[in-house]
Amino acid sequence: MNPGRCAACRYLRRKCPPDCIFSPYFPPNVPQRFVSVHRIYGASNVAKLLQQLPSHLRAEAAESLCMEVQYRIEDPVYGCVGLISSLQQQIHDAEKQLAKTQAEIAFLKSHAQHSQVALLDDAANLGFSNHQGSSGFM
Repeated sequence: MNPGRCAACRYLRRKCPPDCIFSPYFPPNVPQRFVSVHRIYGASNVAKLLQQLPSHLRAEAAESLCMEVQYRIEDPVYGCVGLISSLQQQIHDAEKQLAKTQAEIAFLKSHAQHSQVALLDDAANLGFSNHQGSSGFM
């Protein structure tokens, strides 16, 4: 086997051309990466997808395909949609907890302000009654 061939060309048992669409994204030292993507999407579909994209987006697309394949292997029914749904549920739960905490903070602030007003009123009343008592009107 030629060590210069990418994982895709090795797996497909073909010569790896210098302009191989797979070689930058499926290196020969990680053959399982291409095998998994090929099993789910097929080599021709992956090649078409990569060729249709601008070259600066291809690496990200190849990485995304690999991640989607991994989630599909872990969860054949839902795949990455199951993970996305789980993350959305976690966000929803966190937002509910945040709203609850913000409501508690608002309540405690309101309660503290009312307590301060009551203390000031009590202090004012004490000061007024002490002032009346010292003037001799009683």
